[in-house]
Amino acid sequence: MKKLFVVALTLLLGLGLFACNPTTTEASVTELNWNIGAEPLTIDPTLNGASDGGDVINQTFEGLIREVNGVVSPGIAESWEFSPDGLTVTFHLRDSKWSDGSDLTAADFIYSWKRGMDPATASEYSWIWEYTNIVGAYAAVFEDGSLDDVGISAPDANTLVVELIQPTDYIVSLLGFYHFLPVKQSAVEQAPEGGAWAIDPEIVVCNGPFILTEYTLGSGLVLEKNENYWNADAIQLTKINGEFIDDDASAYIAYQQGNLDVIPTVPAPLITALIAEDPEFYVFALLGTYYANFNMDDPLLGQSAKLRLALTYSIDREAICEALSAGQIPATGFVPRGFVDNTGADFSETAGTYGIASDDSMYDEAVVLFAEAATELGMTVAQLRTAVSEKVYLYNTSTGHQLVAEMIQASWSTNLGVNVSLENQDWAIFQNSRKDGDYSIARGGWLTDFMDPAGMIAIFTEGNAYNDPNYVSEEFNTLMAEASAATTAAVHFAKLYDALDVLMADMPILPIYYYSDILMVQSYVKGWGRSVLGTIDLTKCYIEGK
Repeated sequence: MKKLFVVALTLLLGLGLFACNPTTTEASVTELNWNIGAEPLTIDPTLNGASDGGDVINQTFEGLIREVNGVVSPGIAESWEFSPDGLTVTFHLRDSKWSDGSDLTAADFIYSWKRGMDPATASEYSWIWEYTNIVGAYAAVFEDGSLDDVGISAPDANTLVVELIQPTDYIVSLLGFYHFLPVKQSAVEQAPEGGAWAIDPEIVVCNGPFILTEYTLGSGLVLEKNENYWNADAIQLTKINGEFIDDDASAYIAYQQGNLDVIPTVPAPLITALIAEDPEFYVFALLGTYYANFNMDDPLLGQSAKLRLALTYSIDREAICEALSAGQIPATGFVPRGFVDNTGADFSETAGTYGIASDDSMYDEAVVLFAEAATELGMTVAQLRTAVSEKVYLYNTSTGHQLVAEMIQASWSTNLGVNVSLENQDWAIFQNSRKDGDYSIARGGWLTDFMDPAGMIAIFTEGNAYNDPNYVSEEFNTLMAEASAATTAAVHFAKLYDALDVLMADMPILPIYYYSDILMVQSYVKGWGRSVLGTIDLTKCYIEGK
């Protein structure tokens, strides 16, 4: 039986697709064996910037709200309301505790949020505060403004007041993102460097359904039920054994042998058959894009938009998606479908394709652009071919990433006569190489953090920690700033459309496909869920009939 679940826009309207936890369950097994994948760089909510770390954090911490299967539910906040003018949001916190038994209060959120804004913390996600539209947040992060002037306050232990510079419809759902989850100051200050406190079972303090009890570098971790979680009575798993296996084949074999209950990836050649035949294999559409970064500091790639466009036109996205066979959609732009503008239209469809084809129909145009690029660069076509052939396409270790890299390599060789080399690195090393600009062309990927196209486009503003191509455009920066400062939705989206036009004309990235995500989950694992942004949620998970 084919089991293809697509999490579509209906989820955003609150329609869940997964089974709820039954009222009674005779669960004889309370441990879950979960492959997290690559070892996260950090599981400190404020510092984390990757989905693997986010998956762990979602089990160990909880914010004001919790979003599962597209439904936003109260978390630490029991309720909230907006002022009539939309410029103040008041959150009413439930009585809750940290895992060490101490009270969690509104002051903990204020400490955590200001820690995220503070330049001294050097959080990769500090840029996201601009898009909260919280009074004073932008100045604190980007303009040496005082944290004392940020518009967040706690009139009492159970009340958190957030002041906005303009009405921001998505603010509540955004605050469920891991960067906004609370951390306990006394725990952080014991080992703040790199978020070391968060992987030390002797120090770590959490407020989510599970707490870290073991962490072995390079191997895995253990989470156990947090008896001080406000909704502990609803948590049925007593223990989660998390593995750091970044080799798809090894993880799949362990799953088949019954040693793993949940795995996030499988070897790419198996995907087509699994979709068709295995009811334990799930595919989800995601609001994100898989792409390649052109290093704009590269003396060749950074000099010619026509060269970057030629390389962009010279791949067959449909063939890549067909080879991966996991529900991916060919990317003819950077923003995927699913974002709605002020008129109710799909942002991606309105923006258009920017001449990028989903198939091989732009190959001839790619050859013309390549020749024009050679002329602009003062080279012959043969010289440009030789120069581009000296470049390396860098990706992190994965059979799927390798397949994409090999297909792009083959397309460029056949269509343009260039023969780039391929190199793979372990995830931790790759992240640093990409961040440091130590590459020519590197795999990239981005999932939105909130339901606005700015959640995709903003990463390319100058100084953003995720601006991996080191793209610099004053026009683009200005338009993004104007979009953020807009007081009407019409102006906001108009500026975003203009900013995307500038980005796609400069083409510092090569769009490949819009993300889908996969999971394999043993049939006896029930009640699990996922955020529409891709994070797994195990708060209602239980095991039945193993």
